[in-house]
Amino acid sequence: MTAPGQYEEVDLDDLDVEEALALAKEGGAQVPDGPGATGGSPAVPPPSPRGGSREHGQHTAGTAAGTTDGTAAGSSRARTAAEHGHHRATPWPEARALAGRAPRRPDDPVSVSLDAALGLVLAAPLAALTDLPSFDTSAMDGWAVAGPGPWDVRAEGVLAGHAEPERLTDGEAVRIATGARIPQDVTAVIRSEHGRTDEKERLHATREVVPGQDIRPRGQECRSGDPLLQRGTVVTPAVLGLAAAAGYDTVSALPRPRAEVLVLGDELLTEGLPHDGLIRDALGPMLPSWLRALGADVIAVRRLGDDAEALRKALKNSDADLVVTTGGTAAGPVDHVHPTLRRIGAELLVDGVKVRPGHPMLLARTKENQHLVGLPGNPLAAVSGLLTLAEPLLRTLAGRAAPETYTLPLKETVHGHPYDTRLIPVVLREDRAVPLHYNGPAMLRGIAVADALAVVPPGGARPGQELEILDLPWATAGIGVCFT
Repeated sequence: MTAPGQYEEVDLDDLDVEEALALAKEGGAQVPDGPGATGGSPAVPPPSPRGGSREHGQHTAGTAAGTTDGTAAGSSRARTAAEHGHHRATPWPEARALAGRAPRRPDDPVSVSLDAALGLVLAAPLAALTDLPSFDTSAMDGWAVAGPGPWDVRAEGVLAGHAEPERLTDGEAVRIATGARIPQDVTAVIRSEHGRTDEKERLHATREVVPGQDIRPRGQECRSGDPLLQRGTVVTPAVLGLAAAAGYDTVSALPRPRAEVLVLGDELLTEGLPHDGLIRDALGPMLPSWLRALGADVIAVRRLGDDAEALRKALKNSDADLVVTTGGTAAGPVDHVHPTLRRIGAELLVDGVKVRPGHPMLLARTKENQHLVGLPGNPLAAVSGLLTLAEPLLRTLAGRAAPETYTLPLKETVHGHPYDTRLIPVVLREDRAVPLHYNGPAMLRGIAVADALAVVPPGGARPGQELEILDLPWATAGIGVCFT
């Protein structure tokens, strides 16, 4: 990691030679037979011209043997990179922690109607504005009865939503609906299935009647003024229901952090099939929805191509709390993110993370109340960047508490990177994390059917080993695992 606001020139070939040589020394680190083999070791990158990949930042070695020139000098340079250059990147846990410590913007709480509050965080405690229930109510459909039976049944019944019914005298009963107001002097409610009427319309109980049964007394849940929810509570559907029942039309909440997505790259198509060296843009359609699932209000998605000046203007004019860029985080001829950040005087907080896929990701403070997360252009590498940097940053900006971490045992062996954390898509089956195929940095087939990402430590993991699990924001419901 560089000092804040400073940028270091990195020899891209050295970085890739370092990785290739390290992988060659790893036991069983062969190139997989097919892409995304489950548990396979990271593939040695194919040759490419000096300067690496502009879109993805997946820097490549000059030869299949892992040297830039096939000489001892190449190996020496690789060892130098392994000893020094790689350590400029931030360890994965530290990078997440740095992103999670971003200062919250000084927004004032906003008053939000209940229908717009879902997913926000309460800015003030919620206290009851009324007793719950606000009057004695029937818990069941049946008869309200007074005194001992049998009872004479009144002709008219008592329905929910009506004014206070007439008082009952001993020996009287009245048909009553669930939620209806209990008449005065009622002894109990007899459920419909626990009573019968005779030919004279007299009610008889078919089991013992206990005074107060199936009556919800006023204030049973809370009294007016009782505290219900603390500041910082995430507004869930259940919270909305409680707030409404307690008398609220609006709640005081922290506004959603505003995010803007800047899609970089001249090679990206927005429709149709790939052709003539052009490929479909997967991140433009994917990132806005993912950021919304993480709690952001996505205010714009802009496609800038490989235009450094357009990127500078977009950053200068953006008033978003978080700017997310795609691709361009390496040091190739059209990788403009680092030079542009330097040009606008941004403070670089994380410059590369020791994680695979996604190691060229970055985090910068571009303005007093604005951050930028630079994602690699490879789709799964971008997902890694989202969960490593964007998720903890947005959580802090939204005022959310960090979730409790949990682990699950791994079902199958997963080879790891020699010195980097590895994130792999998994499905959760009973009490195991099952690794998925198609987990290469450019692949989405694995993550598209995944429940979570498993955090594989350097060196890999064996069956039964407990790994930290990062839930995907839409996949936590309905999983048969107890997290408590």
